[in-house]
Amino acid sequence: MMESLIRGRNPPQYQRSPCKEARAALRKRPEEELQCLEMTTKRKLIGRLVPCRCFRGEEEIISVLDYSHCSLQQVPKEVFNFERTLEELYLDANQIEELPKQLFNCQALRKLSIPDNDLSSLPTSIASLVNLKELDISKNGVQEFPENIKCCKCLTIIEASVNPISKLPDGFTQLLNLTQLYLNDAFLEFLPANFGRLVKLRILELRENHLKTLPNI
Repeated sequence: MMESLIRGRNPPQYQRSPCKEARAALRKRPEEELQCLEMTTKRKLIGRLVPCRCFRGEEEIISVLDYSHCSLQQVPKEVFNFERTLEELYLDANQIEELPKQLFNCQALRKLSIPDNDLSSLPTSIASLVNLKELDISKNGVQEFPENIKCCKCLTIIEASVNPISKLPDGFTQLLNLTQLYLNDAFLEFLPANFGRLVKLRILELRENHLKTLPNI
């Protein structure tokens, strides 16, 4: 059973340590545990370097990139240099209008955060992100989820509030690991008939929509 159908709390906030804190942590921990990479060009990039031990010695690989509040109009090409290792990508509060196909080659990606941008759609290529657990596309212009969102079976959290989404595809009900769904301030008129299949769902927020009836859940 769901713990809440419509709850009044704010959507979850993702916490990320500022670069100064990361540098402070470096003085207390071995370099192999955590490093902070700071680049100053037109924007500041914070990357957490996670060591990878292999037979050729110890190498450092980037698993987290943060390009939030950088006035970007497109996903930086540098991201694709880490498509094998990237697990978290933050593109919050930019002016990105579309997601390039190459982004969906990042199959290790577990968290994709793109709120407060200018997206009008989610490409069907998102089905390639089979390890994706958290997706935040809130405050965009996305009108619908592609049917093959069902291929992202690891998804546990979706934040899609403040988008002109009028309906959810039937494939949405195959996201059986979903525990939190935020669709406040959208244009939803109804939910899929099999919505009750999402038995792990614990938080469902649907404020400010056009729903007249709810399916049996």
